Amino acid sequence: MLNRLFKIFSRDIGIDLGTANTLVYVRGRGIIINEPSIVAINKKTDQILSIGAEAKKMIGRTPGHIVAIRPLIEGVISDFEVTEQMLKYFFNKVHKDSYSFLVRPRVVIGIPSGVTEVERRAVEDAAKNAGAREVYLVEEPMAAAIGARMPIAEAVGNMIVDIGGGTADVAVISLGGIVVSRNLRIAGEKMSEDIIQYARDEFQLLLGEKTAEEIKILIGSVLPLKEKLTATVRGRDLISGLPKEILISDAEVCEAIAPSVNAIISEIRSVVEETPPELVSDLMTRGIVLAGGGSLLRGFPELVAQTTGIPTKLAEDPLTAVVRGCGIILEDVESLREILVSNG
Repeated sequence: MLNRLFKIFSRDIGIDLGTANTLVYVRGRGIIINEPSIVAINKKTDQILSIGAEAKKMIGRTPGHIVAIRPLIEGVISDFEVTEQMLKYFFNKVHKDSYSFLVRPRVVIGIPSGVTEVERRAVEDAAKNAGAREVYLVEEPMAAAIGARMPIAEAVGNMIVDIGGGTADVAVISLGGIVVSRNLRIAGEKMSEDIIQYARDEFQLLLGEKTAEEIKILIGSVLPLKEKLTATVRGRDLISGLPKEILISDAEVCEAIAPSVNAIISEIRSVVEETPPELVSDLMTRGIVLAGGGSLLRGFPELVAQTTGIPTKLAEDPLTAVVRGCGIILEDVESLREILVSNG
């Protein structure tokens, strides 16, 4: 009886619980939330002040007793209680026109491949404590492949590279299962850190996390560009301690993020080398598909194609591939149960 009531008042939800951003898909409505995975907390009272976009505005701009934290690090939960509160906030946002005590949604959540049993259980428990009725987990490369409309159930090789904020997942999928996969805890956020370090070493300039991310999006590239791009960067001079402004070019950003990009490329090559010959033959004709925000760096498909010899393209709307995959699973959980990591 209660379950029937919960079904009436709750909407099924698909979540891409990312290190940088959380996207929420609602069955029958599509993607309705895309907010940073950030929570602002008052340390004196332990009170949560804001979540998502509002909390992101506070980064680097708060007094000492207020901190803006990321409850997920490298794709896994680092602060259980805060993650639970963040999920509860998103559940309530989806159901703001329903009776909150009857909100018990069925939830599909994307998690990085290769997470431990403990990390997996933490995601399930956080979602259930936040009010989920049933929790299904799916590996992010599988969800991204489904979101990119790849024929994962067929006996053909499908290769997906999902470069998120905290992790990069590389997987070859065939017959509804992952044949070879790699999970690398180097992705978009590590590239932003690389830019901060580069500015410190080359220009004696201290940059904020937000500024580094903006530079990466504005002029970031993994290959030299024909048309040069530049951006004005403001930070603190490490020698004088005073504000300083410099001009940075795409070539310098390319040099700064090279170690992280090379690590991802190396993992992609390793996966190709481990893939059975029949599936490699499929990849030569079907190509590699890139998803996730990190894949939007200029020249990424070209660089992957150059180093692997396999045609490479971006998924349609790479940022939402994982959450769209979670949404497709939501629409037909029963027939896609085989690909789930946990079944409710």
